[in-house]
Amino acid sequence: MNVLEFIRAKTEDLQGSVTQFRAKLEPQFQHWSNTFNNKISNTLNNPWMIEHNPFEGGILFSSKNVIQNAAAEKAYKELKKQIGQELFVGDWVTIDQNCIDQFAEVTGDNQWIHTDPVRANKESPFKTTIAHGFLTLSLIPQLTNAINSENNLYPEARMLINYGLNQVRFPFPVKSGSKVRARTRLVVVTPMKNSIEIVNEVSIEVENRKRFACVAEIVQRLYF
Repeated sequence: MNVLEFIRAKTEDLQGSVTQFRAKLEPQFQHWSNTFNNKISNTLNNPWMIEHNPFEGGILFSSKNVIQNAAAEKAYKELKKQIGQELFVGDWVTIDQNCIDQFAEVTGDNQWIHTDPVRANKESPFKTTIAHGFLTLSLIPQLTNAINSENNLYPEARMLINYGLNQVRFPFPVKSGSKVRARTRLVVVTPMKNSIEIVNEVSIEVENRKRFACVAEIVQRLYF
């Protein structure tokens, strides 16, 4: 082997070693990056940190310079005081088989665990049909009384819209015929130009059960 061949062989060996090292190291870097980003996100979304955010002093991030509506500013100050508090506990509502069947018809989800009581009694571990998780989720406006104009939690707002969901979990099934109700806790309040973005944690209780049927962070915007 001449000198040139020797150098070429060593270079290939080195490149192979670097490639293997990078392959082993990159997932770890990705894990560290995700962990760091999650911690930063969780920290900045924490209600306490919102009040002490070091970026709040800048022009671009200052909430004092965002709100340009007197009604919105007043509501924002009042809502900030309620962060972490339970704002609403709803009435019990029964989810019966007719309700489940109607939801199955509309969505096309006719899986037997929801729509076939006879088979569910024989084969399901719950011995009865259960409500769709998304049915429970879709009942939140009713369960939180958001559709009742006579019991408006935000009377000064001209309009409330659903902006999205941060996360949703279905820890416990809702058996057909069960009664459920919602508990609402204010988690985050964010000022905007002529609106306020709020995040409520809505927990759906099942009567006589300790575990919640659904826990969801609902993002809404109040317009003034």
